[in-house]
Amino acid sequence: MDYKIIEGGVTAAKGFQSACTAAGIKYKDREDMALIYSQVPCAAAGTFTTNVVKAAPVKWDQDIVYNKPSAQAVVINAGIANACTGSEGYGYCKATADEAAAALGISADSVLVASTGVIGMRLPMDRIQAGIKAMAPKLDGSLESGSASAQAIMTTDTKKKETAVQVELGGKTVTIGGMCKGSGMIHPNMCTMLGFVTTDAAISKEMLQAALSEDVKDTYNMVSVDGDTSTNDTVLLLANGMAGNPEIRSKGQDYEAFKAALHQVNETLAKKIAGDGEGCTALFEVKILGAETKEQAVTLAKSVITSNLTKAAVFGHDANWGRILCAMGYSGAEFDPEKVDLFFESRAGKIQIIENGVAVDYSEEQATRILSEPEVTATADIKMGSAQATAWGCDLTFDYVKINADYRS
Repeated sequence: MDYKIIEGGVTAAKGFQSACTAAGIKYKDREDMALIYSQVPCAAAGTFTTNVVKAAPVKWDQDIVYNKPSAQAVVINAGIANACTGSEGYGYCKATADEAAAALGISADSVLVASTGVIGMRLPMDRIQAGIKAMAPKLDGSLESGSASAQAIMTTDTKKKETAVQVELGGKTVTIGGMCKGSGMIHPNMCTMLGFVTTDAAISKEMLQAALSEDVKDTYNMVSVDGDTSTNDTVLLLANGMAGNPEIRSKGQDYEAFKAALHQVNETLAKKIAGDGEGCTALFEVKILGAETKEQAVTLAKSVITSNLTKAAVFGHDANWGRILCAMGYSGAEFDPEKVDLFFESRAGKIQIIENGVAVDYSEEQATRILSEPEVTATADIKMGSAQATAWGCDLTFDYVKINADYRS
């Protein structure tokens, strides 16, 4: 491991500042807007929802990431998603970017916009614009400011999600930090998740996008809370070059080191989302080992992580291994069930449940102890090759239904 995990989040890298405010968009008792700003223009990369129904901010950000040379600020609001709002919704994005551009003295084409919350509601633009005016003078590069912003972007999340790492590139210390939100309407191919990652690395826009696109497959795209792919999913990665390392323009040693550090940030944030699934009591990790191909391993891992019966068994601390084999069996991936070994593991220990597709003589009490921890792993070895994949999800609880039954009220 060449990188070092450090304290902080979206303001950890040089030149990045943030601010937040209580704009009263939907929530009346907390901060609900955040602003990220770089002192200099950034190379920008992004990955976005695969849902055909794309919220206006997704379309706005895609245009900037794909067609504009740089980005310098991100405006985020919680409470209202600005999704299914038609051309009016896109107009909200433009008005938000114009307001931020005026407040910060930058081009509106360099302002990214992100929204999360209820679909179909109209954004109160007077409050959004007032929020931007309130945040601009409060921009601050402290870790506390970044942490407060991570709190402000939450919806049904129960805890803020941030992380940061440092890595040596070309003799310079490079920092990558990030924050995200996500708790429900979370499914592989990105989730109702907004992720914002910042770095002071000098790296070309092309290499930055390549690194993010490659890494999303093994991090955010391997998370599922409830099987619903959102309209607003966005991960933005901004690089301002202020670390002063030789610019990464092609794949090589520095690119690989940057990607490993970026992976640590993205995987940490992805697991924080899975572990804070709506109503959940446990982070549930599924590892598939011994697969013939990566695709086969991914298919099997995702099938288990999205199985409601398996998720309910984890909630009940029940080693109901038949549900895991069943979910693997209907995944569409070919394997021999009579070769599968299955293990459960947590801080309470590790236990083998089946060997070659048949239950071994294990202790139900020990299995229950292992499954009662806040982080639980199921590992299935299908003995076909050397490929593997890991997916993250959570248990399915009574509270998940309660939260989503009255989310709008």
